Amino acid sequence: MTETAQYDVIVPLLLSAGLIVATVVIHMLGLIVLMGLLQKRSRQIRPFLSIPRQGLFIILIVLGLVVIHSVEIWLYALVYLALGEFPTLELALYYSISTFTTAGFGDIVQDSHWRLVGAMESFNGFLLIGWSTAFLVSVIGRLRSMETEWLDALRQKPD
Repeated sequence: MTETAQYDVIVPLLLSAGLIVATVVIHMLGLIVLMGLLQKRSRQIRPFLSIPRQGLFIILIVLGLVVIHSVEIWLYALVYLALGEFPTLELALYYSISTFTTAGFGDIVQDSHWRLVGAMESFNGFLLIGWSTAFLVSVIGRLRSMETEWLDALRQKPD
C-alpha cells in the first residue's frame, strides 16, 4: 500500500473514530440530562395516573431523543462542511440525516477521499438510534411497572 493510500484510509478512519467518541459522549450526556428532566417533571406530570399523562410523558421523551440525535447529526454535517465535502450547509445536513438514519437515498454522494466517514456515520447512527430505542422501551416499561404498583396500592386501601 502506498503512503498516499494509507493516508486515504487512516485519516478518514481517525476522524470517524473521533466523531464516534464525540457522539457517544453527547448521547450519554443527553440521556443523563433527559433522565434528570424526566425525574423532575414526573412529580408534576404524574404519568402513572392516566393514559393521557403517560402519552404526554412519552412524547416528551421522544422529543428529547430527537434533540439529542439532531445535535449528533449537526456535528457530522458541520464536519462535512468544514472538509469542503458539500458546498452548502443544507446539502451537508441532508446528507448527514440520510446517512445517520441509514436511509442513504444516494442522490448526493461524497468525494471518495472522505466516504469512509459517511460509512462510519451510518454505523454510528444505527447504534445510537438503537440505544435510544432501548432507552425508550426501558422508560415505557418502568411507566407500566409504576402504574401497576399504583393500582395495586389503590386496591389494597380499605374503603
